[in-house]
Amino acid sequence: MTPSNPLGVFPHSTRGEGEAANPQRGRLKVYLGYAAGVGKTSAMLSAARDRAEAGVDVAVGVVNTHNRPEMEALLSDLPQIPLRKILSPERVQTEMDLDAVLNRRPALVLVDELAHANLPGSRHPRRYQDVLDLLEAGLDVYTTLNIQQLESLGDVVQQITGGIVVDALPDFVLDGADEIELVDLPPDELLERLRDGKVHLPPEGPETQPGFFRKGNLTALRELALRRTAARVDVQMRDYMAARDITGPWAAGERILVCVSSHPLAERLVRTGRRLAGDLDAPWTVAFVETPGHVRMRPEQQQRLNQTLLLAEQMGAEVVRLTGVNAAETLLAYAHAHNITKLVVGKPRWPRWVEWARGSITQQILRKSGSVDVFIIGETAAEEKSPSMRVFLHSPAWRYAAAAVLVGGVTLLGVPLHGRIEPTNLVMIYLTAVVLAALFLGRGPSMLASLLSVLAFDFFFIRPTLTLSVADTEYLITFAGLLLVGLVISNSAALVREQVEQLRKREAFTAAINALSRDLTGLSDLDEMLRAVIRRIQTDFSRDVVLLLPENNHLKVAAASPRLEKLGEEEMTAALWAFQHNRETGLGTSTLPQAAMRCIPLQTVHGLVGVMGVQPAEAQGLLTADQRHLLESFASLAALAIERARLAQQASQTQVLQSTEKLQAALLHSISHELRTPLVTITGALSSLAEGEAAPALQRELAEAAYGEARRMNILVGNLLDMSRLESGAFRLNRQPSDLWDLAGVALSQFGERHPERQVLTDLAEDAPLLDVDMALMVQVLVNLLDNAAKYSPVPAPIRLLGRLEGEDVILSVADEGVGIPPEDLERVFDKFYRVQTPAGPSGTGLGLAIARGIVEAHGGRIWAQNRPGGGTIISIQLARWAERQVG
Repeated sequence: MTPSNPLGVFPHSTRGEGEAANPQRGRLKVYLGYAAGVGKTSAMLSAARDRAEAGVDVAVGVVNTHNRPEMEALLSDLPQIPLRKILSPERVQTEMDLDAVLNRRPALVLVDELAHANLPGSRHPRRYQDVLDLLEAGLDVYTTLNIQQLESLGDVVQQITGGIVVDALPDFVLDGADEIELVDLPPDELLERLRDGKVHLPPEGPETQPGFFRKGNLTALRELALRRTAARVDVQMRDYMAARDITGPWAAGERILVCVSSHPLAERLVRTGRRLAGDLDAPWTVAFVETPGHVRMRPEQQQRLNQTLLLAEQMGAEVVRLTGVNAAETLLAYAHAHNITKLVVGKPRWPRWVEWARGSITQQILRKSGSVDVFIIGETAAEEKSPSMRVFLHSPAWRYAAAAVLVGGVTLLGVPLHGRIEPTNLVMIYLTAVVLAALFLGRGPSMLASLLSVLAFDFFFIRPTLTLSVADTEYLITFAGLLLVGLVISNSAALVREQVEQLRKREAFTAAINALSRDLTGLSDLDEMLRAVIRRIQTDFSRDVVLLLPENNHLKVAAASPRLEKLGEEEMTAALWAFQHNRETGLGTSTLPQAAMRCIPLQTVHGLVGVMGVQPAEAQGLLTADQRHLLESFASLAALAIERARLAQQASQTQVLQSTEKLQAALLHSISHELRTPLVTITGALSSLAEGEAAPALQRELAEAAYGEARRMNILVGNLLDMSRLESGAFRLNRQPSDLWDLAGVALSQFGERHPERQVLTDLAEDAPLLDVDMALMVQVLVNLLDNAAKYSPVPAPIRLLGRLEGEDVILSVADEGVGIPPEDLERVFDKFYRVQTPAGPSGTGLGLAIARGIVEAHGGRIWAQNRPGGGTIISIQLARWAERQVG
């Protein structure tokens, strides 16, 4: 896995002035070329010499001159930090000495070949990681790079040159550079340098291919380098404009924005934008603005919008979803923020009254576009005309009927009031009906209520009654006011309803993301994380989900809904294609659409970590744009969680490896120390016995000494074997009803053979029940505890073996009168190879108590240590009685 991103940047982003996460971090300048031999290193050395002449402390970390005189001349006056020598079986090799550079701390360091792979034994496997350390230490760095070494361009370079990129550089390193200088050379001049032997070719990589240095290949690579540099300059320009709140656009380069909606004209807008982008050789974006009015979008409109956005993706556009109350203002704000120079918008053939009621988005854009060029594409007669009135006033028929009933009810309420109050006061009652219709029935029914209110007011309450004629023309103003206010209230109330619905939908969207984030935050196990993602998607989408992760160069199902635990060939092919090409495939896409599920790559800034497949139920259709947006957010969270879990696993494995190495070192030290003394004793005794000159009494003494040391070695080897069996799970308990007194007697007998000089006092419960233990193993536990007490207590002091009942369990304790154990070590004394550090302390391997704990815990018991109030240590074990196991 690619290392974490220490620069704190993301692809296609730069650190602008004053924007660095760490103001003390050094600055990185990359000299970028399209192939070896264009002059990157020479340009870097020339710039470094200029900086040195200006008084800057410059030092060379590593620069490869390849024994070329002109390069040696440029390097001669610059101070060089000695390289670190690395011994190999074949020869002595060198690498940049990172520690020496950090200790020297020059203001500017020259580090050639940024994508270089370090030799084994270096601090980091890659040179760019050394550079990141230098930047973190506050040192400025100049470095060189070829465009074909970028990780994201590996497939493109292989297609152009036929060679596989070796030692690819993660894109985030170049994206995080403070400055990129393109070192360019016409391909003809580079080929001439190659013929003159002035180009050093690396030992492996695309340059080693026979046809790499063809003019066509070099031209294509040169274009890649130019495009990458131009894109970087464009990003820097937009960052500069954003940092200084410059509205723009600055037409340094063309950028096209196509504005689409659910109208049938949208697909033609996308195709027009694609042609315009191709003609201008410019990047293009397709934007859809979700306004409050989209909450009433019908299924066929939603499907048309999905098809339009999918078409834009297939044609290579960047698709963005914007949210705002006013579509024109939202689009123009995005255009100014992203330095858009050309807008492509459509002009549907709406009726005049619809444009008056809704406003013309096209006209608003034209009025406010400023220096942005606007291309207007009109609707043709051949295109399906949008049902404008039905769209604008779309509501179920029962709501219109309810609006009519509401006006009728208000009219009935006004009949008994007629003649008692002024007719104009009845207008307020009708306005109340319009407001109620707008709040609860929608825009169309409320407009109907406005019209019916005017007609009913005129027909029933204005003389001559029961006719639509008006005797007093002043009432015409009242009618117009009632109708106008009613329409305004209808439209305003409907807009508020739509905004509330949009806020609810956005809140539900945010709540779903927060819920998944909360679920994943509390988990550390990868399998649990994957199950949490599946549960959340099944809950929010009612769809089956499968998560596939790479393993041994294959994608394997890591977690899945029951229906997707076994994938078909088409689904696996779609998932593999999505992983290899980092693009969505399968259902609802243009790639392998026959697959039964949609495959979404799980990507982080450091690369792909897997694929998520989503399959609808039989009755469900394709994902809506909102669902796709939410699902992509879920996929991003899942990718981050997977990466976090894997990084945690790597950290855990590293920690385990370090612990294992420490244990191995402790084991070797302990064994070598423990074996040396008995071997010396045995060797000396046997040597004296072999000479045959010792007296019989001395011979017996030597034989006993050799026997004692051999028995000590046997115990040591036995402890090592027991520890190995415990760790491998090879221990098999032979539980039998065991008498406490018998157990103590056997243990004391074995201990007495080892330590005949020690006195052990016993205090065992007379009514102790039978124990549920493996007799032989528990004897070993007691012997180990007694041995430990003998090691850490003076010879005259007695050792006590105690046994008592505590509830349903039996507690066995071994107490000594030694120096005791420091409080911080009471838990650690049971770790392998751990020994309490005491002056002139006894020798040992530190395995006795570890073995005792393993055996006791295998019985389901507990072991602990505590200090005696009067001095010394008590180690106790808790064991179950036999009767309890029989009942259980």
